[in-house]
This record gives sequence, structure tokens and C-alpha cells, in this order.
Amino acid sequence: MIAGTSLEGTVAVVTGAARGIGRAVALELAAAGADVGVGLRDIGADNGVVAQIEALGRRAVALQLDVTDLAASRAAIDRAIAELGGLDILVNNAGGGIMGDALDVTEEDFDAVWALNTRSTFFLSQHAAKHMRTVGGGAIVNVASQAGLVALPGESSYCTSKAAVIHLTRCLAVEWGPLGIRVNAVAPTFIETDGTEPALADPAFRADTVERIAALHRIGIPTEVSGAVAFLASPAASMITGHTMVIDGGWTAR
Repeated sequence: MIAGTSLEGTVAVVTGAARGIGRAVALELAAAGADVGVGLRDIGADNGVVAQIEALGRRAVALQLDVTDLAASRAAIDRAIAELGGLDILVNNAGGGIMGDALDVTEEDFDAVWALNTRSTFFLSQHAAKHMRTVGGGAIVNVASQAGLVALPGESSYCTSKAAVIHLTRCLAVEWGPLGIRVNAVAPTFIETDGTEPALADPAFRADTVERIAALHRIGIPTEVSGAVAFLASPAASMITGHTMVIDGGWTAR
């Protein structure tokens, strides 16, 4: 373990923790020593994450946490604080998009993507920060996307929402730095998850994506994101805030 990356004695909440990147993040934080509030859209379907965290010798609590329901999400964070004894780390991972040409995007679709990706990140960060400021600080890591940095055809509403998350990260970092709260983000490329499987199953789409990942020419895996999240949440990143770590195999460097 790199010096300063231990999270021993900390409490984290991870949204969207049942699958994909969120699952990998929850397990990574637990392996580094954190107790974890496992945010789930369906509390009855954690896919074994809670048991895996407990097998690592850490405490875990399953949380009913649909990020589009802000009242319920705030209550879930409060439950994690009460049952695990605090909150040091929030990872805003839950998100998604709706495909469609910009000429065809409806107001309802745009609002749904904004609520899922951007509104939730703002207000859950706000709620977490209200607690963190009372205990001297904490770390927030937002899962943005390379889509917030480059244009992806057919994903205008998703790209817009993730670009907003990247800039929100900067704004919150500057405002909350004096409170001891660091706010950073990661911006992954296409990662092998249940969510990306349908698109990547198309051989032409997959080949084009691999070509666009211009340096490494391969699709990423969840642990290549979760390690970065754990680092940004750790004391080793104590001088890093307002930063978006791009995890894209070279796509945006092209």
C-alpha cells in the first residue's frame, strides 16, 4: 500500500454500489480500511457487496439510496452516520444517460439525466458537507466521465450533465476548502460493466471505441477507476482538490 493511502478508521458512503464502478469502489475503500455505507437503488439487491465488505473485516450497511429521491437519499446518509459512527468520504457514483440525437431529446429525458447525474451530486454533496464541516473535514469524490470533456454523438444530455459535474467539483472544492473538505472527480472512459455491455457487444461500436482510446487501445475495467477514487479519498491526496482525474487510456489526449 502506498504511504498515506490507508483509510483505516474512516466511514464512506458510495452511491450506486451494487454493480460496476460503484461496487469496485465500495470494495476498494473497504480493503483500504473504511467502513462502508452501500448505496443501493434497490436495497434488496446488493449483489453480495455487503457480505464481501464484511469478509474484509469492515462494517457495512445497506442503504436504500435512489439518488433521484433526495429526501430518501439524505435519510440514507443520516442512517450511515448513525450506524457507522460518522462520515468521512462520499463517492457520488450513481449515474446514467439516455441516448438520442440532440434534435430529439425531450424535456423529460433531459431533466431525468440532469436529476440523476448532476442535481444528485450537488445536493448529496451539500448534505454530506454539512456533517463533514462539524468534524473538521472530509473527502468527496464525484464520478464524472470523459463525456464531460469531449463530445459523444447521441449523448448530448449526458455530456452536458457530466461537464456540469466536473465544474461543480471545482466550485465546491474552492468554497469548502476552508472547511477541510476536499472535492475531486474521476472521468473514466468506457469501462466493462453491466451498463456498457449492450453497447460494447456491438463489434463495430467496440472496435471504434477501442480505436478512440488512443494510447492503450482497450476498454477499462472497474478496478482501474476504483483505485483512483480510493487515492483521491485518502490522506495521500491531502493537497489535491478541485481536480478531475481523467482515466481514459489516452482518448482525450488525441
